[in-house]
Amino acid sequence: MKDALTIGVFDGLHLGHRDILARALDRAKQGGGRCIVVSFDPHPDLVLAPSFCALAPLTPLPEKREMLRALGVDALEVLPFTRELASLAPEDFVDRHLVAAFDPGWLVVGENFALGAGRAGNIRRLAAIGSLRGFKVDAVPLREAEGSVVSSSRIREALDAGRVADAGRWLGRRYALAGTVVRGEAIGRTLGSPTANLRLLEEKYVPAHGIYAVWVRIADAVAGEADEGVAGASLAGAMSIGVRPTFGGQVPTLEVHLLDWSGDLVGRTLTVEFVDWLRPERKYENAAALAEAIAADVEETRVRLANLRRPAPWGPLAPAE
Repeated sequence: MKDALTIGVFDGLHLGHRDILARALDRAKQGGGRCIVVSFDPHPDLVLAPSFCALAPLTPLPEKREMLRALGVDALEVLPFTRELASLAPEDFVDRHLVAAFDPGWLVVGENFALGAGRAGNIRRLAAIGSLRGFKVDAVPLREAEGSVVSSSRIREALDAGRVADAGRWLGRRYALAGTVVRGEAIGRTLGSPTANLRLLEEKYVPAHGIYAVWVRIADAVAGEADEGVAGASLAGAMSIGVRPTFGGQVPTLEVHLLDWSGDLVGRTLTVEFVDWLRPERKYENAAALAEAIAADVEETRVRLANLRRPAPWGPLAPAE
């Protein structure tokens, strides 16, 4: 019985990553062993590039574990990424962190993969290392979509521009944020559109400021409170990301208005799945003008979601439309 290993940060678990994982799962099945993902924390760029600005992940570690489990991966092994680890020769890395820890029959990676000091461990060298240590290297072609390679950085660029529909296509599922509802200033209620204010459960990359059409999933009821019959439901919503400039805000907030639903959500967990961009955040001359804009956003949200099926019961791999 031989394990199939794959190595990488796998931030986003996008379609390109999914191709690699599908191949690794297939190799594990062939060998009768496990499919194991070896990853790193913190991100290698944070350690190796002095000028690197740390970016919030597309998939925080708990979410990544859950998604990998849903795909059928047997284990996620996270290595602390240090300069010492980065300085290892490819042979030393393989011996210490792959061969000693597992029983690899296959190492499945993307065709541009390399590891070790100076990225010396390219596909050709890894194949030579594997031939002496009893495993084969399987290089998976890069996934392309709409003329370019699918990558985490490309998905971030789309999110930075509010193009959540593009990001969803390349991820193979709608991009989502999960957070706990906290008490806000009730500004939305005074405008006729009450909103739930979210505090993210984990640090995660947030799309550009603006208004979005979204699906919202409500988690289980808060302990000690009666379930309002909406746990696990998927509801239409309009999401606002921004600083509320009409009211002189400075701190970014995440607020979502649930269409045709009312109730107290404070303390409950919402998962917001981004469907489409509606408009940028704007400063209006008064509250009445903002209320009119919000009403238009709600109606536009109805239009954008009308022809889309409601998501199935919550799962980390719910597909994008």
